[in-house]
Amino acid sequence: MPQVKIIAKNFMDMVASLPAMKLDKLYDNAFICEAILRSLPPLAKKYVLQMLYIDEPVLATSIHEWVLADGESKHTVAVDRLVQLRVFIETVDRKKGTTYRLNTKFQINLQKHIVHGGVLPREPMPSTITVRLPSLEDLEAYAAEQWECFLLHLISSGQAERTTNFSSSMMKIFQRGLLSQRDKEAPKLTESGFQFLLMDTNAQLWYIIREYITNSEERGVDTADLISFLLELSFHVTGEAYNMNTLTDIQRNVIKDLADLGLVKLQQGRKESWFIPTKLATNLSISLSDLSSRKQGFVVVETNFRVYAYSSSKLLCEILRLFSRVEYQLPNLIVAAITKESLYNAFENGIMAEQASIDSLLYIITFLQQNAHPRVAERIPSVPENVTDQIRLWESDMNRVEMTPASLFDEFPSRDVFEAACDFAREYGGVLWEDSKKMRLVVKAEILGQIREFLRR
Repeated sequence: MPQVKIIAKNFMDMVASLPAMKLDKLYDNAFICEAILRSLPPLAKKYVLQMLYIDEPVLATSIHEWVLADGESKHTVAVDRLVQLRVFIETVDRKKGTTYRLNTKFQINLQKHIVHGGVLPREPMPSTITVRLPSLEDLEAYAAEQWECFLLHLISSGQAERTTNFSSSMMKIFQRGLLSQRDKEAPKLTESGFQFLLMDTNAQLWYIIREYITNSEERGVDTADLISFLLELSFHVTGEAYNMNTLTDIQRNVIKDLADLGLVKLQQGRKESWFIPTKLATNLSISLSDLSSRKQGFVVVETNFRVYAYSSSKLLCEILRLFSRVEYQLPNLIVAAITKESLYNAFENGIMAEQASIDSLLYIITFLQQNAHPRVAERIPSVPENVTDQIRLWESDMNRVEMTPASLFDEFPSRDVFEAACDFAREYGGVLWEDSKKMRLVVKAEILGQIREFLRR
């Protein structure tokens, strides 16, 4: 069953995949150098700071001596990461052995940034120019509302409470990975789309940002420039206003896309317009693991398979509807039931019972556990065992039988024709079953045309 691609924990996985020339171009910006330093594993940070004022290459064996014997695996991870990001330039010499030196651009700009500090290309606008700015609480509520509207638009454009005008670049992201559309039909969620809706909010954000960066060049935007601007944006202050006139045309378009997602709030004054970063934007240079703090849960699952969700969110109601039967909804309570039919529908749409590996993706069981109401979150288990066991059993029943479109051939005129047809079907990998005594053959429907033509000849 296809799964959503593993999410990069931060931009650095994408930065590491850039060509050497674009990486060096990124390191012209001192703030990018600091963002890279922030993202590194602790031991890698130590290596960078120890070598920051060393201009000569350092032997790999010398760096290896900086760690204790039990830090071998961490040392390997740290060095590999530094080489991937071209922070370390590796040189292999048969006589001297392997040596490492810091990337010259990275080293010079980080030295300047640490000693003298840095100034962003734009400073916050004075309060005398801006109108009353939203409070941090209002800004957080705005970001949550925008993100919920974004997801409701993904589930169904008719679910959004107010009209939304998502840009073509955002819609391309939907169409490519999360939605599919045939001629004259409404867009439908793909398997990845269903799985995406059960992810944690931070994982959803990284997925969208990663896809946004991936197809940036199709929109005429250089990948390195976009990553540079997004990382630079993470150094802005949440809640402060920044003048839109300080942005390039491409950056203005990016800001408008980010406003659709709730990463920034746009405001218009009498003469000037400005954008206000939310926490979603200022957290862009932080890894998912740093953001995975415990959030307030809302779900109570009972042993009779009833689900009580203490929430007024229309989005959460639609998410529960993906794998359960919603029975009724009160102003602050959603009552649903997990049934065999509702789960089979979820499994057919590509939602799995649980995620096999430990990462940010949340499927049915994990979703219920991660969103458990505080009253039951401290219990072990937070979701009754009979419920989780039954969900797994229903999934295994679903996967036990595989449906394959097929065609049955019998009443062959002779054994020679039957055996020739079997050999022909085997060459195409289309034999599902054969009975040599009664001369019956079952083949995959995909080779039906070829085998019919063969039999005619």
